[in-house]
Amino acid sequence: MYSRGMADTTIKITEEIRDRLRTLADERGTSTRSLVERLIADIPTEAEAAERTARALAYVRANLCPDLSDDDVQRAQRWRADIAAGRVGARR
Repeated sequence: MYSRGMADTTIKITEEIRDRLRTLADERGTSTRSLVERLIADIPTEAEAAERTARALAYVRANLCPDLSDDDVQRAQRWRADIAAGRVGARR
């Protein structure tokens, strides 16, 4: 029996990913459905991420670094992207 507000959906995934989902759910003592719900609920939408970023920048400017510029933020974002892409921070 389904609860109110629950919707059925079907997605096509590889058997490998299906098995991985089952393993991850089993390891956490939960169902595949609950695991997927939790994982997806934790990923912010672009609008949510933008709002979170705006709140964080407002806090930093109000409490830590009033002269933090948009250029500083853009440089930090590029630096983070470079780290994530392995362009900096790794031994070559």
